Amino acid sequence: MQFSDFNFSDRLNDGLYDMGFDKPTPIQEMAIPVIQAGKDLIACAQTGTGKTAAFVLPILNKLATSENNQLNTLILAPTRELAMQIDQQIEGFSYYLGVSSIPVYGGGSGETFLTQKRALEMGAEIVIATPGRLIALLSSGKIDFKNLKHLILDEADRMLDMGFFDDIVHIISHIPTDRQTILFSATMPPNIRKLAQKIMLNPESINIATSKPAEGIDQKVLLVNEEDKFKTLVEILKPNTYESVIVFVGTKDSAKKLERKLQDRRILVKSFHSDLEQEERIELINDFKSKRVNVLVGTDILSRGIDIDGIELVINYDLPSNPEDFIHRIGRTARGDKKGTAIAIVSQTDRRKLARVEKLIDRKIFAENLTGKELTAVVSKDNGPYKKKKFFKKKPKSGPPSGPKA
Repeated sequence: MQFSDFNFSDRLNDGLYDMGFDKPTPIQEMAIPVIQAGKDLIACAQTGTGKTAAFVLPILNKLATSENNQLNTLILAPTRELAMQIDQQIEGFSYYLGVSSIPVYGGGSGETFLTQKRALEMGAEIVIATPGRLIALLSSGKIDFKNLKHLILDEADRMLDMGFFDDIVHIISHIPTDRQTILFSATMPPNIRKLAQKIMLNPESINIATSKPAEGIDQKVLLVNEEDKFKTLVEILKPNTYESVIVFVGTKDSAKKLERKLQDRRILVKSFHSDLEQEERIELINDFKSKRVNVLVGTDILSRGIDIDGIELVINYDLPSNPEDFIHRIGRTARGDKKGTAIAIVSQTDRRKLARVEKLIDRKIFAENLTGKELTAVVSKDNGPYKKKKFFKKKPKSGPPSGPKA
């Protein structure tokens, strides 16, 4: 199937051609016709599958043939990074269309708040907003939703994890009931079903490989002692084999601390965290894209909404408490049809978290040894039957420690 099969307008097709879009991904092939038909839709698709284009393109095509330059589409997203990313993609797709869009998110200056408020009042055709900032704007200004035709919730599971259920319901109370509602989520827990029943009308459902890592990701686990985690991380990064790496940790304080320790080892690294101003975030992402920074250290704020091509390696220095966040983290690499590597550095205290990840993805991740000490790993081949196996030999009483097998 080709994008030309969707009967998009010539101007939209010109934009797709210039951006190098030829064949739709599976989620685009399945979702676009449903959205074109005006039906409500629940789509479950993991990160990196092209879901943004799946909901943006049919909306842009409708706007391309419309003379109504008023607020038409509201897209809710969990983070400012994702809101900005969606807005950037809309700008690219609509280059020849003249469609207006604006991202609305918190964390900026008072002037930013006023700029967003004015844009909403003047009627940008597409608004991409985080729930908290949109509610603040709703309570302080005149925002006209009466012509709204489309409501899109992107990464709905993440928004609910962040406690936005009531905010979303509050926002929806301000918009027309006669609308098309589209919900995209990487996972489909019960609270998503509850939300869908509350805000949607007879939705179609699409499910694309729920909670499974992309096939192009080479996953590995390095089993180490807690005191050896940092040394192991340096051994991975120090040879400068990878030009684009994301290292995930549990907290922003851990990110700052790890940044300083890696910089002491002369590694080109910066930490990405919520304490950064928006301008600092943008500059940091640009430095990472241009390879002036090779390694980003951050929390799960980096696992969604940061769309950077060519990330070669994702390292889980701290495993997440929620195993589904593991899927989003490693989904930063091997996007589209590309290949990538994901390494989890796992100590004994992380073993239960690793077991929950393996249960979620329904496979055991091959474990390797760097410490030379005895640990027990659960392993399997090709998702088949697995058994417990002693991976590491005890250190000899004298002589150098045994290293990993080639």
